[in-house]
Amino acid sequence: MSLIEVCLSPIALPICVWVSPAWRRLLIVKEMSMRRIMGTPVFPVNRFSGFVPDDNTGMSIGTRVKQARKAAKLTQIELAKKSNLKQSSISDLEVGKSQGTTNLASLAAALGVSALWLETGKGPMSPEQPPTEQFDQNVSLIRLASRPIPVISSVQAGALRDMENPYEPGDGYAVEYTEDPKLSRWAFCLDVEGMSMAPRFQPGDRLFVDPDRSPGPGNFVVARNGSNQATFKKYRPRGIDANGNEIFELVPLNDDFPTLRSDQETLVVIGVVTEVKQKLV
Repeated sequence: MSLIEVCLSPIALPICVWVSPAWRRLLIVKEMSMRRIMGTPVFPVNRFSGFVPDDNTGMSIGTRVKQARKAAKLTQIELAKKSNLKQSSISDLEVGKSQGTTNLASLAAALGVSALWLETGKGPMSPEQPPTEQFDQNVSLIRLASRPIPVISSVQAGALRDMENPYEPGDGYAVEYTEDPKLSRWAFCLDVEGMSMAPRFQPGDRLFVDPDRSPGPGNFVVARNGSNQATFKKYRPRGIDANGNEIFELVPLNDDFPTLRSDQETLVVIGVVTEVKQKLV
């Protein structure tokens, strides 16, 4: 029996760890893992004692691979297919012939475990998930919009009240799409022009307008003036005149622009703004 075989036997092991440094260095030459031969973890007495575990539990990568594979109820062949590795590579890992793999991420994914745990033994075995109470899920999926809405000019919008049929998508210079079931067939889109509604609304913002809706206090509306041009303002009712007609104001959000009154000039509400599409960048 060789010296190495003697020193690795369960009986002689306590004696061998006290042999001279020269003999202990000899044990390292073969780079033989005591744990692999004896079947149980052997922790180092000092830096010359052959085996150094790869984590604080004494488990090798191969041991963790086998543990995770058993937990996932996979054979080596099944794991090889899921991870795009050879079955022999997995076998070499598990028996200790190989101490690692460049495909650790795919192996961890196939096993359903944390790559950090598989490589180092640190952290939880399962992939970490952000705690539900810390994850702010503030968006949700919506259906794809399917109904086309014409984008028309302010002149076209001003003429809308005198028309017998609504604008078709091809009548405008662009088309928007919506899934809003409440929009009437008369609905149209209009682009904001000028700065009278700044800073909340900017030039280029796209308004969805429904002429079939009646305005209420505080609603944003599109109205036409005496020149049959459309204007976008905030609606504010002010009472009834002597003839029973409603008096209302069209209020800009920008104080640098004047408030319009229906008892002082011709103003006709065309429709109520139901939605605004804005570009953020």
